[in-house]
Amino acid sequence: MAKNEDHIALFIDCDNISHKAIEGIINELSKYGVVNIRQAYGNWTKDNLKNWEEKLLEFAIKPIQQFDYSRNKNATDILMTIEAIDLLHTKDIDAFAFATSDSDFTPVVMRVQAEGIKVFGFGEKKTPKPFMAACSQFIFTEKLMKTSVIQTNADTAVAVDNDTIRKTSKEMRQDTWLVNVLRNAVDHTMDEYGWANLSEVGKYINNSTSFSPVNYGYKKLSNLIKEIDLFDIAVDDHSRQMSIRDKRWSN
Repeated sequence: MAKNEDHIALFIDCDNISHKAIEGIINELSKYGVVNIRQAYGNWTKDNLKNWEEKLLEFAIKPIQQFDYSRNKNATDILMTIEAIDLLHTKDIDAFAFATSDSDFTPVVMRVQAEGIKVFGFGEKKTPKPFMAACSQFIFTEKLMKTSVIQTNADTAVAVDNDTIRKTSKEMRQDTWLVNVLRNAVDHTMDEYGWANLSEVGKYINNSTSFSPVNYGYKKLSNLIKEIDLFDIAVDDHSRQMSIRDKRWSN
C-alpha cells in the first residue's frame, strides 16, 4: 500500500529552544507530514526545564534524560546526534527536524541531507549561519510564537502579536539576499518569455536555500511575492496556478 503522508522525526534541544515555540513548530511541520517521532532532550532534574513539562504532555513529546557528565561538555548534543544517526539507519523516516540554536548540530544535518532526506531547522535568530544554511528550510522560532516582546525604549517593553509583524515591501526589497534568492529562482525556471510557474520557483528555492516565507511574516510564498512587488503576476483561469515574471523583463 502506498504511503499517503511523510513521516517526520523531531528532535528538540530543550536547553536552546523556548517551550513557547513548540506549538508553532508542530503546526509548521504538520503542513508536510505526520510528526510521529517527537523527542525532547535535556537534564530534567534542572529547574530551567520545568516550563517544558506541561508542553511534553500536551504535544505527546517523549522526554529523554541526559545528565551533565562534564561542566564544559554538552552531553545532550552528543546524545541527540547519536540517536538521530541511529534513526537514520533503522527507521523509515522521510524528514528530520532539529529544534536548536546550536551550530554543533551542523554536521549531523549535513549527514542526513547526504542521504537525500529533507531537514527542517528551527532556532532563534541568534542561531549561527552554518546551521541555518545546512537545513533544507530554517525558521526562526520567534516567528512561530503567538507574541513577542518588543523593546520600545530603555524602560518600556510591549508584547505584540506575531501575526501582525510582517516585513514591508520596502524592507524586503532592501534585503539583498532575499531579492537574489527570488530572482535567481525565477531565472532558472522561467520560459522563453520570462514567465515562471510559482510552484516550480518554490521547488527551486527549497532545493537550493534554507529560505522560508515565515521568517518574513508570510505563511505562503505567494503572499510574499505579491507584497514585495518585484514581479508581474498572472493566474491561469482554469488551473488557478500562479506564474510570475521579473518586472525588469518588460522594462
